[in-house]
Parts: sequence; structure tokens; C-alpha cells
Amino acid sequence: MFKFIRNHADKIANIDIYPLIGLVLFVAFFVLVLIWVKSMSKEQADSLSSLPLDLPTTESTKNL
Repeated sequence: MFKFIRNHADKIANIDIYPLIGLVLFVAFFVLVLIWVKSMSKEQADSLSSLPLDLPTTESTKNL
């Protein structure tokens, strides 16, 4: 299977740039999320950390 993919990938011009683009996008996303988390206030972080536990009580969930 890998030999089949490699044979066809070798025929594509400038294919070596795609892994580099993927790496740059991943690192940029990771850095942006890190900056967002560092700039977040403590109150906002506390409210997001308890978000999965603070489910609203409705009639349909009371019967569970």
C-alpha cells in the first residue's frame, strides 16, 4: 500500500512543500492557542474549567 502511494506521490511536482506547510500551520495554531490561554483571566479560566460540570437542570435531565 505504501509503495503504491509513494510511486504516485513521487510524480507530483513540489510535493515536498506540503509537509512543511502542515507543520507551519500546526505550530502557528499551537502558538495562538498558547497565547490565548496565557492572556485569559483567572475568572474566565475558572468558568471554562467547570463548564462540563455545570449542566443546566431541565425536566428531561431530572428523570435520569
